[in-house]
Amino acid sequence: MLRHAQVAYQFYPGDPEVLEGELRGFLSARGEKTVDAVAIIAPHAGYIYSGKVAGCVFSGVTIPDNVILIGPNHTGLGTKASIMASGKWEIPTGTVAINEELSGRLLEACELFSDDYTAHMGEHSLEVELPFIHHLNPKARIVPITVMSAGFEESSEMGNALAGVVRGYNEKILIVVSSDMNHYESDDVTRTKDRLAIDKALELDAEGLLSVTTKKGITMCGVVPATIAIVAAKALGATGARLAGYATSGETSGDYGHVVGYAGIVIK
Repeated sequence: MLRHAQVAYQFYPGDPEVLEGELRGFLSARGEKTVDAVAIIAPHAGYIYSGKVAGCVFSGVTIPDNVILIGPNHTGLGTKASIMASGKWEIPTGTVAINEELSGRLLEACELFSDDYTAHMGEHSLEVELPFIHHLNPKARIVPITVMSAGFEESSEMGNALAGVVRGYNEKILIVVSSDMNHYESDDVTRTKDRLAIDKALELDAEGLLSVTTKKGITMCGVVPATIAIVAAKALGATGARLAGYATSGETSGDYGHVVGYAGIVIK
């Protein structure tokens, strides 16, 4: 099955040449040395708002031939944790194949994962990351996963299952979490709230991240995917994280009364 691009011309340019030009600009800080990260967290808003932050995080890491993409389910379609287990994803600059062997292993490893295409039909959170991934490694294959709300017990179960599959695979795998931060409050409030969540992520405190977003009303849409990834990263031996970039939409729109926060985090 071929999943056609759903949000080209909306979240990012649909013209291949224009898109490649924007990507080169966002990734201009990329040097010859990149790190082999265990996981990263990158934003998924329109590139005009979050592209620079996404570029900051993608600029510093090596993109291997296998990427597990985990993002929030905004549409409400599909199951709690939906994997599109086969096929290809189309973007303006090419197509990205699904690693069917790897998706099959994940489905076998945890019963919370389901083979479900409907959750991916109109969902933007994973698609927005693909132009960066494909630009940096055209050979990269993906396992796309969208996740609805879940508590720490279920998140931990999925994270540990994910770690087991990654550990047992004979090739390098990068976990990419797609998430924006706090939504639609003032710039000052959003920066304060986001700092609380970012600090927990940098401490690799998965349970603390899930807890603080709930207690403080931090509307980080990908908090569950991030929790899953941090659990997996720690199980895979990750010992630290760094903040690669941060911004709010107010810096682009000029509206500082109702902003969305964007953070880029590298876990290794």
